[in-house]
Amino acid sequence: MVTLINKNKNKITACSFVLIVVGFLTGLPGDIEFRKIAFLLATVIASIPIFLKALQSLRMKVFSIELLVSLAVLGALYLKEYTESAVVTFLFLFGAYLEARTLEKTRSSLKELIDMAPQEATVIRGGDTIIVPIEEVGTGDRVIIRSGGRIPVDGSIVFGHASLNEAALTGESVPVTKKLSDTVYTGTIVDTGYIEMMAEKVGDDTTYAKIMELIEEAQESKTKAEKFLDKFGNIYTPVIALLAILAFVITKDLKLAITFLVIACPGALVIGAPVSSVAGIGNGAKNGALVKGGEVMDRLSKVNAIVFDKTGTLTRGKPEVTDIKVFSQLEENELLQLVAQAETISEHHLGKTIIKEALARDLSINKGAVEGEVIKGKGIRVNLEEHDLVVGNRQVMSLENIIISEEVAAYAVDQEKAGNTAIFAAIDGEISGILSIADQIRDDAKTALSELRKNGIDKIVMLTGDNRYTAAIVANKLGVDEYLAELLPEDKVDYVKKLKQEGYVVAMAGDGINDAPAIATADIGFAMGEGGTDVSMETADVVLMADRLMQLAHAHLLAKATIRNIKQNTYFAVTIVFLLLVGVLFGSVHLASGMFIHEASVLLVILNAMRLVRFNPGKIKVNSMTQLAPGLLK
Repeated sequence: MVTLINKNKNKITACSFVLIVVGFLTGLPGDIEFRKIAFLLATVIASIPIFLKALQSLRMKVFSIELLVSLAVLGALYLKEYTESAVVTFLFLFGAYLEARTLEKTRSSLKELIDMAPQEATVIRGGDTIIVPIEEVGTGDRVIIRSGGRIPVDGSIVFGHASLNEAALTGESVPVTKKLSDTVYTGTIVDTGYIEMMAEKVGDDTTYAKIMELIEEAQESKTKAEKFLDKFGNIYTPVIALLAILAFVITKDLKLAITFLVIACPGALVIGAPVSSVAGIGNGAKNGALVKGGEVMDRLSKVNAIVFDKTGTLTRGKPEVTDIKVFSQLEENELLQLVAQAETISEHHLGKTIIKEALARDLSINKGAVEGEVIKGKGIRVNLEEHDLVVGNRQVMSLENIIISEEVAAYAVDQEKAGNTAIFAAIDGEISGILSIADQIRDDAKTALSELRKNGIDKIVMLTGDNRYTAAIVANKLGVDEYLAELLPEDKVDYVKKLKQEGYVVAMAGDGINDAPAIATADIGFAMGEGGTDVSMETADVVLMADRLMQLAHAHLLAKATIRNIKQNTYFAVTIVFLLLVGVLFGSVHLASGMFIHEASVLLVILNAMRLVRFNPGKIKVNSMTQLAPGLLK
């Protein structure tokens, strides 16, 4: 019964409105009795969902707004004020309808996301090409996507090449060319071309599924203001009921007491914070920043210091091997193949770059066939083909007691001064070669940092495990306040702690597995979505989904706007309730007019919150995202 009534709540609201209109129209010729009947019917119909919710609240020992309205309606019926009772119940239901529609609109991205997910996939099984429901696609299936088709699961291309439209994920309208071994994501569209891919993430593990889960969790998370208002409502409602009784005892005016009950309903106060919070989170998702909840938004608005990792954060995260210097009897490609095979155990950007270079040279790499150890922030140790390989920076060479000759050291320094990262490769305790890798600064990095400074960030720091020469080049180009190089993950954590002890509210932005501890230590953690690892993104409070730093600047400014909007709504709601109560006590505000003003205030609060949906200052150019991010689940 309750479910049926709630399902038809909008129809009940519409029916009540029609009866009220009929009542007013039939009252014009003077048919007072018919008018009363119309208003009474409108009251009874509209009261049903309100009374039911009030009863449910009472069973749970909660004094809800519906209880206040129910008491007021019963009082109005007792006084035979049918017009007021009809108008009050209709306005209350209509206000609830507006609130629901507003929240639905801010959450509409979820429905769009679901609609964009393919429902079927074309797979090759036993030599046959068959079409199966998306739920039946398994890890390891070979999936075919032709021109115009959508990628049904996350995976990598094993045959063919294509131009992909990733606008649904990144907001970028320019098609991206994808070739052998490139990763493709659920929901993107093959504009032209033909590819066969190996399914790697299916079902709940795909990008789409994970993002939907994160957004739902984010929208359920509350700001401090919302949590306070929840507690406030539990105290406020019974206090108002007692004050209404007190008003009746003093004045002996039942109508005044009933009016007091209705006018004091904190509708605008209760709805103001959650609508603003959800609208802000929705705006962030559309503009490439997944903010994981209202509480995160609250903390983000107070950030005044930001710490950046270098590789993959301030730089593009798409480094390339620029040179390979061999110091042994091995051929260049032999060394590259061995190092790439060893790097298959690592998630680090530089390791992936080495593997990519080996594949580009058609060298054979067997993933999953290597056992070894990742030494965080330093490198890797692997036993391969009966040889002990150590690959990484100077620190790992020192840790393994591997001597770096003057010739090798001089070459490494020259490469680093030119802006490269020198990766040492040692086989059986001797340096066999150096692989030089370079990465470019992101195009929007300098602009984003400038915007952050304008919007209240007092300190910008760059931390990196890279060499001091490369770090100095990047830091000088971007004009950061401070930089530290050749750091271990624990060094980054210590620096973040130091900033917090100095009184800063610190945000940390990174993308690698070695950034996760510092991201978790900071007040707010940012992770780069497209190039980031699972660990850093799961640890982070905000994921930059299309991998642009301008999204970070937008998220920071959006958080400030959202919290400001919540405060505006709260102050406005409190002021309206106060003025209305004063008006009731002085006899200038009556039941129907007071309720109308009350619901109008709810509507104004909602409209104010909805401004956040379109929030995007002209100075921060962030491409609109229809949806969410590739790379959230790499």
